Amino acid sequence: MVTVPGALEIPPTIALAEEAGRYPTAPRYDGYVALGCVIRGETYHFEIVSDQSAAGIMALGTRGVIIGNGVLTVEDEDQAWARARRSEGDKGGGAARACMDLIALKKRLRVGLGG
Repeated sequence: MVTVPGALEIPPTIALAEEAGRYPTAPRYDGYVALGCVIRGETYHFEIVSDQSAAGIMALGTRGVIIGNGVLTVEDEDQAWARARRSEGDKGGGAARACMDLIALKKRLRVGLGG
């Protein structure tokens, strides 16, 4: 697990991990699970952070990096907990399952969908 200062730092951190994985001494990862929470404040900053973090994750994904996106964008802390709790929204678990599904799909595509 790696902790970053905020949602905007998630895509570059994943990109750094992918780049480091090219070196023989660094670990290579099949996929990543991005978890975080952006809570609406009183300024437009919420829109920028949520849009740009999602765009960065999507840009990596379209380059073939497998990422389960569990970055929440919510109005308040209560909404965040409701979406995060395993007994309710379980968005983190959903992001992990999405990551695993994409890893399996990538493997199927490498051998052909019939395999």
